[in-house]
Amino acid sequence: MNLSVRLDETAKINASKPAYYFMGQSSTYGELNAEVTKFASGLEQLGLKKGDHIALVLGNSPHFVIGLYGAIRLGLTVIPINPIYTPDEISYVIKNGDVKAIVTLDLLVPLIEKMHHALPEVENYIVCESGDERAKGVDLSQLSAAGKMKSFTSVVESGYLDFKAPDLKEEDVALILYTSGTTGKPKGAMLTHKNLYSNAIDVAGYLKINEEDRVITTLPMFHVFCLTVVLNAPLMKGATLLIVPKFSPKEIFDIAEKYEPTVFAGVPTMFNFLYQYSEGKPESFASLRLCISGGASLPVALLNNFEQKFNVVISEGYGLSEASPVTCFNPLDRPRKPGSIGMSIMNVENKVVNGLGEEVPPGQVGELIVKGPNVMKGYYKMEDETAATIKNGWLYTGDLARTDEDGYFYIVDRKKDMINVGGFNVYPREVEEVLYNHPSIVEAAVIGIPDPERGEAVSCYVVRKDENITEQELFAYCQEHLAKYKLPASIEFLKELPKNTTGKILRRSLKDQVLQG
Repeated sequence: MNLSVRLDETAKINASKPAYYFMGQSSTYGELNAEVTKFASGLEQLGLKKGDHIALVLGNSPHFVIGLYGAIRLGLTVIPINPIYTPDEISYVIKNGDVKAIVTLDLLVPLIEKMHHALPEVENYIVCESGDERAKGVDLSQLSAAGKMKSFTSVVESGYLDFKAPDLKEEDVALILYTSGTTGKPKGAMLTHKNLYSNAIDVAGYLKINEEDRVITTLPMFHVFCLTVVLNAPLMKGATLLIVPKFSPKEIFDIAEKYEPTVFAGVPTMFNFLYQYSEGKPESFASLRLCISGGASLPVALLNNFEQKFNVVISEGYGLSEASPVTCFNPLDRPRKPGSIGMSIMNVENKVVNGLGEEVPPGQVGELIVKGPNVMKGYYKMEDETAATIKNGWLYTGDLARTDEDGYFYIVDRKKDMINVGGFNVYPREVEEVLYNHPSIVEAAVIGIPDPERGEAVSCYVVRKDENITEQELFAYCQEHLAKYKLPASIEFLKELPKNTTGKILRRSLKDQVLQG
């Protein structure tokens, strides 16, 4: 079984049920499945075959869904790429990923034009029509002259419904996800059909996603959190996607009032924006049965404030690209523990180990490692990195964690982000939790900076909603709640913190700015 076959089966059962709503339009499962089949057939007629690599340089749209499932149906390996990457960043992924075809938006063609001469291996550029007025002035002459440009619509229309898909093995690579590359060049995590399907089905079962659910899909589709939790898992169960092109609090509340969603998934920053949005009415979220948080640790103060305001439970989970991504979630049928990432989902095993790979007792901090059908095949063309990350079948996550007596896991921090102050370990998250508890703080990030006497010092960067709060007042507040060696050496107020496209606060980027500045 794989995602494509399961979508086909779901479409036969729910042919007339809405698969998604997007910008006032909708498509049934029958219509979506037909488009997927025709796109797969159209790609085959362009000369693409099983095992070839295709890139999706797209934002949230039906084009992404059809492109993803159509490519998988043909047996291609899909490489999703963040559309706001620079030409150099996109070129690196395309070259390293041996991409033969690119699906992109008409508005992004000028970006593609800048790099296509340096990408001789790319044989086809499939351009999606956005309907945006700005696209009317886009110059397509270079790609058209090279004979490499096709419209998405024409590729679909050239396909046929009696297309026969190739046989796919569960260990065939379906997706290569390039990590964000905070250190060095991005690495391509190879995810197989088994990886993707097992995680989508297990997540859907764990979160009790069903055909009655309406899921707000505003996380970026090119990101693995969205791919599995709010795209693949719902589609496997016949749920309806409410596709939002770009996150904004106003848009989310408008969608909620119009379509009465039952599930919302986001990163902590999104929950913060929704909580802070002055025009957001609690009754707008009355239909929600579940909110899901991932991508980064959710501050406990924010979790409690959000749940109290909107009367909805947030289930925090954990995952990483190399695990397709989900390994843990707070259970729905047992007590949820604020601050915890929950327990292992079905078919996945997590444990916390010391430097020798030995499991440590509850309460002790170690590295979180993972085993299961969701663990990647390896990094593309990087055997040494693969061997360093997967040992004896266990994926070493690089995250520091602990467990409690009930088997719940808690992420302490990234191994690389830990601050060593005079021989004492300080975890940025515990300092951030204290800052988030202060009523005047909207966001906080903590990093370690070089210190000539102690090795490293704690440096805090915060966004405040009360301009009158001072550094001295915050420092005094920290003194009440933190041990002396954990106290910040400096506190700086910023208008905003650096984030990636999912809204995750980037400590590494902040640290680079500080050290370079």
